[in-house]
Amino acid sequence: MKLTSYTNYALRTLQMAAIRAPHLVRIDEVAQAHRINRAHLSKIVHQLGQAGYLDTVRGPRGGLRLARPAGEILVGEVVRLTEGPLDVVECFSAERNTCKLRGVCRLSAKLHEAARAFMAVLDDLTVADIASNRTDLLARLGLSESTA
Repeated sequence: MKLTSYTNYALRTLQMAAIRAPHLVRIDEVAQAHRINRAHLSKIVHQLGQAGYLDTVRGPRGGLRLARPAGEILVGEVVRLTEGPLDVVECFSAERNTCKLRGVCRLSAKLHEAARAFMAVLDDLTVADIASNRTDLLARLGLSESTA
C-alpha cells in the first residue's frame, strides 16, 4: 500500500495543528517544517477546511487549527478523503475493470482483504494518537514548547 504525498501532507498538517493547539498554526510554518510547497499545502488546507477538519482564520494574525478534537478525527477518514477509493488493482473498480478473472481470482480477493485490513488499522488511529508524543515532535521540527 502506498499513500500519496498529498495524503501524507494532510496528515502532517493535522498533526501539527494538534501539537500546537490551542494556538493557530500558519501555513508557512507547516510548509517550512515539512518542506512542503506552500501553494500545494494551501490546497490541502482548503480541502481539510471544507471537510470540517480544520478551521481557518484569515488575515495577518490568521492561521489554522483543528475544527474538532484531535481524538475525534480518524486517520482512516482523512485517508479516504484525500485518496478516494484505494483501488490497489484495477479489478477493484467495476467501472475501470478489464480483467477477465474478476470474481474468481484468489489474488484479487486477498488484495481486497489486505486493503480492508490496512484501512481498519487507520480507522483505529486518531490525530490525537499521532500527536501524542508532542515534545518529541516539536523538537524534531525545531519548534520549542514555548512557541507551541
